Amino acid sequence: MASIFITGSTDGLGLMAAQRLIADGHHVTLHARSATRAEETRQTVPDARDIVVGDVSQTGGMKSVAEQATDAGPFDAVIHNVGLGYRASERIETPDGLSRTFAVNVLAPYVLTASMPWSERLIYLSSVLHQNGVADLSDPQWTRRPWDGNQAYADSKLFDLMLAFAVARRRPDAFVNSVEPGWVPTKLGGDEATDDLEAGPVTQAWLATSDDPEALVTGQHFYHQQVAATHPDAHSIEKQEDLLDYCAQLTGIRLD
Repeated sequence: MASIFITGSTDGLGLMAAQRLIADGHHVTLHARSATRAEETRQTVPDARDIVVGDVSQTGGMKSVAEQATDAGPFDAVIHNVGLGYRASERIETPDGLSRTFAVNVLAPYVLTASMPWSERLIYLSSVLHQNGVADLSDPQWTRRPWDGNQAYADSKLFDLMLAFAVARRRPDAFVNSVEPGWVPTKLGGDEATDDLEAGPVTQAWLATSDDPEALVTGQHFYHQQVAATHPDAHSIEKQEDLLDYCAQLTGIRLD
């Protein structure tokens, strides 16, 4: 029986992973953006151990969620599921002056990783669209370029892979991996998505709890429980370190 924290777990794949893990007898702490969403989720998932609340589009909310989760822990595994999709038709700026896509998809998992006690297993959600990403930090907040929601999303999912691999290097005693769940018909994926929804949460739940030798690895990227291809830049240590430095500059929090 494991204790697991899942970010962004009031709907979609995060909720499905939570329900799957709870059904298997694990203790799961959820994360909701607001108190209203938390109360709704308590009705949907009454067997969740706890729900932390915070809007991770803002750095203050990220830090608050990290503090609450630390109090609710310790956790054997953390699934960094929270994320925004590729359909944003315009750049939305957070109160911190950041692109909301970057803040939620990249900075939130960075802050939680850097701020919370280490868990034995860390899983980061990416996407096959990371293959279209560009690991360029010259304008990651899209303040100078014309906004392109698809590209901003692809970039963020490449950054998630880079973050996962950087964390894996720093914690060789942990199992740190990333997952592309497939293009599934969730709120994020849209109704036209073609992958199997039921298979969407399987790999992250498996990596969080399984003792299968194939799951007890680190620094890998998975699709449907199989190691998947990655963008070459995801493995660049120089680019990984540049990303960590950039996130540290934005937040004042360093990932040791």
